[in-house]
Amino acid sequence: MANIPSPPPGPSATSRFYALAWRWHFYAGLYVVPFLLMLAVTGLVMVFFTGFQTRLGMTTHVAPQGQALAVTAQAAPVLAQFPSAQLKEYIAPKTPDVASWFLMVHDGVTDAVAVNPYTAEVLKVVNKDTTVFAWAEKIHGKLLLGETGGHFVEVAAGLGMVMVVTGLYLFWPRKQSRWSEVLLPDWRATGRKWWKSLHASLGFWLSVVLSLFLLTGMAWTGVWGGKLVQPWSSFPATKWDAVPTSDATHATLNSGGLHDVPWGLEQTPLPVSGSSAGTPGIRVGEAVNLDGVAALAQRLGFAGQYHINLPQNAQGVYSISADTMSGDLANPFQDRFVHVDRYTGRILAQAGYADYAPVAKAMAVGIALHQGDVGLWSACANVVFCLAVVALCVSGVAMWWIRRPQGSGRLAAPSVPAPSPLWKGGAVVMLLIALAFPLAGGVLLAVLLLDWLLISRISALKTVLS
Repeated sequence: MANIPSPPPGPSATSRFYALAWRWHFYAGLYVVPFLLMLAVTGLVMVFFTGFQTRLGMTTHVAPQGQALAVTAQAAPVLAQFPSAQLKEYIAPKTPDVASWFLMVHDGVTDAVAVNPYTAEVLKVVNKDTTVFAWAEKIHGKLLLGETGGHFVEVAAGLGMVMVVTGLYLFWPRKQSRWSEVLLPDWRATGRKWWKSLHASLGFWLSVVLSLFLLTGMAWTGVWGGKLVQPWSSFPATKWDAVPTSDATHATLNSGGLHDVPWGLEQTPLPVSGSSAGTPGIRVGEAVNLDGVAALAQRLGFAGQYHINLPQNAQGVYSISADTMSGDLANPFQDRFVHVDRYTGRILAQAGYADYAPVAKAMAVGIALHQGDVGLWSACANVVFCLAVVALCVSGVAMWWIRRPQGSGRLAAPSVPAPSPLWKGGAVVMLLIALAFPLAGGVLLAVLLLDWLLISRISALKTVLS
């Protein structure tokens, strides 16, 4: 959706291939730009909470008063306020001056309850499914349309990779152009030339980061992520051969329709309680309850914010975790999960970053950067990146708007180039993208077939779309 510079002088085959790349860039942009704008805006909303507040809303502060109460004592007023609900999770305070959180599940709703850890006073109740962060994440990932919306976003991400590749080809400095023209916008230019200069510079600088964000975002998608990449990159439960495992996976520990569990563990089965397996965990004489598990967590080195998921059925386990996915840590290399038998208190299984498969390790780091979880600097960098993506989209639309023939009713797409001997190279690139991202590849194939079978044969359509 941009007014790309005129093809560079050279052999006619090169010029025709340049025009073809421009056409691909334009048509991909028709679909991708609205999605990129949506992702950037919702990303800004999400990073505000991941980087500067909490996923459950504005930080709830308390006045430190010495020693915090036992976890079961903190939970008592919550259980009294929600007698028909089931306690799902405890989130320890990140610092001494913030509240504890308890997640309660009832009638398909997950309520998060903030509690003063020193007085057990209930301070706030929020529906985890309907926080601003939750709405932003659901729009960001699935457009509030379930799996169908997720497929639309996945196609946009795949075609976004097409835009990155074709954009780099179009704007890469050639013989008669200087690197300075791409590295920095020409602030002296006006009108279309200024928008073109801004678009080229932003696109060049954002290309690598945008590619990484698209890839890590697609890690959660239904086809590329859920069916192709995640299954063979998940933590292998075979490392827990001595421990009986459940049909339930770590993904069941997520709540409110949000992703709390690290990507590399979501599809890994959970161990089950009720056997003699495991190693010593909760000490003899300690109760096998929230207090005992919290004491074990502290002995194992968990500090600050960490989570304890409670068993939800007879075979369930206590799961202690701290990871960047939930905003507990700023270092993905310290991600850690520990599962404890609900009857014996023995440690059944453990998993950490070092145990992840190579792709899962890359995703753990990439997703942490994607979400702005690696400290304040990464949150600030994400804000700058999202604003730059908005500017990139706006500049592309502005160039198209200025270039379009006014009053003609035409889309003003780049013209179809004459056949070029270089078409095979472009076809290979598109084939590789199609194989890597099946949904986007299917859309590319459908568009090519539509163009060949219908648009090219109907002069009215050909005129409007030209």
